[in-house]
Amino acid sequence: MKKESVPMRIIHFYIEGFRSMTLGKTLWLIILIKLFIMFCILKPFFFPRHLGQFKEETERQEYVSDELIQRAELITP
Repeated sequence: MKKESVPMRIIHFYIEGFRSMTLGKTLWLIILIKLFIMFCILKPFFFPRHLGQFKEETERQEYVSDELIQRAELITP
């Protein structure tokens, strides 16, 4: 009898565990749907690409540094 390698035993362990799940499959499906909604649908609306409007790296660096300075001034009294 040939003994399987450790990575293959781990892979088979997870495959067999996933096959025998009943409620777990439904929960994984819900998790994957939520991840899809967060990253593919909500991300473009709530995290627009402000730095995409600048063509050069120096312009991006100046914009980021100016934003950080302005926000730091708002926080400090």
